[in-house]
Amino acid sequence: MTIKNNSTSTPAFTKRRIRSLLTGLVATGVLMAGSAQAASLKMATDSGAKGSPAGDTLERWAELIETNSNGDIDVNVFYQNELGSQNEVFDLHVAGDVDVMLNWPMTSYDKRIGVIYTPYMTLTWDEAIKAYSPGGWINNMLGGIYSDIGLKFFGPWPEGFNGVATKGKYATNIAEADGLKVRTMTVFPAPQTMQALGYQTAAIDWGEVYTSLQTGVVDGEAGNVIYWDYEYFRDLLDYYVRSKHFFMTGVLSMNQESFEELNEAQQKIVTDAANEVMMTQFKNAQKQDEHYVVEAEKAGMKYFELSDEQIKEFARAAREKVWPLMDQEIGSEIMDTIRANATKL
Repeated sequence: MTIKNNSTSTPAFTKRRIRSLLTGLVATGVLMAGSAQAASLKMATDSGAKGSPAGDTLERWAELIETNSNGDIDVNVFYQNELGSQNEVFDLHVAGDVDVMLNWPMTSYDKRIGVIYTPYMTLTWDEAIKAYSPGGWINNMLGGIYSDIGLKFFGPWPEGFNGVATKGKYATNIAEADGLKVRTMTVFPAPQTMQALGYQTAAIDWGEVYTSLQTGVVDGEAGNVIYWDYEYFRDLLDYYVRSKHFFMTGVLSMNQESFEELNEAQQKIVTDAANEVMMTQFKNAQKQDEHYVVEAEKAGMKYFELSDEQIKEFARAAREKVWPLMDQEIGSEIMDTIRANATKL
């Protein structure tokens, strides 16, 4: 496994070189039926530095692929910002310049990807894990959408329910959110969801959040589970309110053309490795999230777990104002599935 630390590094063998090599071998009669085909994969995440939970997952995924292929597959790992912004790295993934990815989906190619950010589909861990696990109703929807944009969907990488981290003041209901301006992700319907909950919003790329908080462009950050706000912004933020507007999950995926360039045995190795790191995360996610609540409180951040009625106030407002917009953006067929399966209020 080769870990690259900047965007100018390139794999030892590009896919073009591999194809040229194989073509030459076939032409000279050297390549025998059933012989091993070497491969090189570029693996990246748009969020998560080396040593973070996401970074650790990349390293484990790459290690499993290389070990189980007996070195026939070489994996080059890139962390957040090493290949560009969230949007840029997802662009590279769709184009095939990043083969394998742990991503937090961008909607520039297909607005239906925004289904993963539908507010208040589930309200408890048990409901979320069941819906996002293989065979679950959300898992099934995501697989079809990813396929349509040329990506193979291995499965989700769950983190947990997100919240709003702020400085100076905080909100536990819609009225208290008035006057607070928070950063949201740059994807639909993240800004619209926070506006429905009473906040002012600014859609800001992940790489620019720290500066935006530091300079007062926004009063807080409303896109993540507590790990990210603790790890990156604990010197700037005072409060974390678990609003649960999204169940946050990354996605493990592969460019479909890159996948098809592998032989059958290699495809199974990559898929099995993805399933292993996915299931490990399903087992560890809730404990991991609870651990960072404790760490954040130790660091001086005040944490608020909202009551069922407070959550339902937010959920009713978001469903009333945002779900109709999603009918227009991602289609009523998908939204009808969500309405039929979402937690009843």
